[in-house]
Amino acid sequence: MRNSNTLCSHPPNMDISSFSFLSPEDFCSISTNPWFQDLDNGFNKRRKKEDDSKGGFGNGCFNDEGLKKSGFGDILASLLLLEEEAKQEEAEWMSESQQEKALFESNHKRKVQAMNEFYDQLQQHYSETVKPSWKSVSALAATVATTSGNDTTTKAEVAVAGGQQRRLWVKDRSKDWWDRCNHQDFPEEEFRKAFRMSKSTFGLICRELEPVVMKKNTMLRDAIPVRQRVAVCIWRLATGEPLRLVSKRFGLGISTCHKLVLEVCSAINNVLMPKFLQWPDEKKMKEINEEFELISGVPNIGGSLYTTHVPIIAPKVNVAAYFNRKHTERNQKPSYSITVQGVVDQKGIFTDVCIGWPGSMPDDQVLEKSALFQRGLKDVWIVGNSGYPLMDWVLVPYTHQNLTWAQHGFNEKMGAVQNVAKEAFARLKGRWSCLQRRTEVKLQELPMVLGACCVLHNICETNNEDMDPELQFELFDDETIAENNLRSSNAVLARDNIAHNLLHHGLGGTSLL
Repeated sequence: MRNSNTLCSHPPNMDISSFSFLSPEDFCSISTNPWFQDLDNGFNKRRKKEDDSKGGFGNGCFNDEGLKKSGFGDILASLLLLEEEAKQEEAEWMSESQQEKALFESNHKRKVQAMNEFYDQLQQHYSETVKPSWKSVSALAATVATTSGNDTTTKAEVAVAGGQQRRLWVKDRSKDWWDRCNHQDFPEEEFRKAFRMSKSTFGLICRELEPVVMKKNTMLRDAIPVRQRVAVCIWRLATGEPLRLVSKRFGLGISTCHKLVLEVCSAINNVLMPKFLQWPDEKKMKEINEEFELISGVPNIGGSLYTTHVPIIAPKVNVAAYFNRKHTERNQKPSYSITVQGVVDQKGIFTDVCIGWPGSMPDDQVLEKSALFQRGLKDVWIVGNSGYPLMDWVLVPYTHQNLTWAQHGFNEKMGAVQNVAKEAFARLKGRWSCLQRRTEVKLQELPMVLGACCVLHNICETNNEDMDPELQFELFDDETIAENNLRSSNAVLARDNIAHNLLHHGLGGTSLL
């Protein structure tokens, strides 16, 4: 007998050839060979005998007699019976499900039909009886709420057409103050004190904004009138009072007052700003040049530039960017602000504003990021303070020590032009007290509110609205000398020539003479 290890090895001189697969013809020739047929017949006969000797169960094959003898027939019958019972239960469940589904759909259709009929009847009822009587219902409810003397909520049962009783829940908010202010006999001085403008100017603003802010009455309530909408916004900007007090003054909800302020401010920016706050055209610029020349003796001055800061609540993001170091030193507590850069004409009316840059940003950087910087002004001077750099179109005073008479006189004239902008910003903050304190308005909405204040300032200045002396506001000067304050050699020569001409024409000031 050979060793089994030799089965896994090959003689060294034996060639190993690839195994050739049989073709279909080869299979056919093999199956028809008599030797294979005899072998197959013998195997089948032997297998049949073994099955008979084992009672019909052999080599995994079944027949009826074998199953009966071995007892598997009873098991098979039980399985068939269980299968039939399962089919019957399934059929019964399907039948019951179909019945329940049909019943559900029938009920649903009846409910939908009933709701439609009820809705039609209700709509017809409102159109015929309830809608015409809503004003009388509201008046009666207001009367009941007023006479009840309850400061919280009053329940009034009001009879309507058809003998029905409707319950109205009315918040008892008094509108007496606004009703008195809105009355034609209300004193002009008191109105001006409350809204920082005369009745005629207030009426002008209301007429301009009416197409945008007016709302339609609904079946449930009357819309807030345009005059009251505008009054809520202007009184809030003028006084800077919190929304809680605004709500009490006008008899409206706090959220309603907040919404009205934002809506009216947006309308002011979209409707009134294009009319009342625009860069001057050529004709208007010539008038501005002449007026500033009378003040300073310097030709071609087109405006006075200044930047102020408006305090804000510490933002949740980029806190360091809004940190105001000078205000912190002055107030002895951390202070945050945003900037308002503006150019004014000889009357203190804004011709350009840039609002919203963080309070830590110096004036020269705010200028570089403004639309004014992108105008590319030529043949015109914009006068700024020492916080701005000297450029081809920005004229600033001398800042070095040991000034000559000509330079000192030039600084005096530039200071007179700068005072126009400072006084304009002082009136802006004095008239609109919301700019003096931290406001409840969100940071992203604040530029819109500040822009509305600038537009309202221009309207008041255009209509020669006098401001109460009690409202005078003293500006806190934030200017710091720009790091690179000389950015144009041509501007340096032009400034020296202007200072020389002012001195030799007797216009260079007299404080040193």
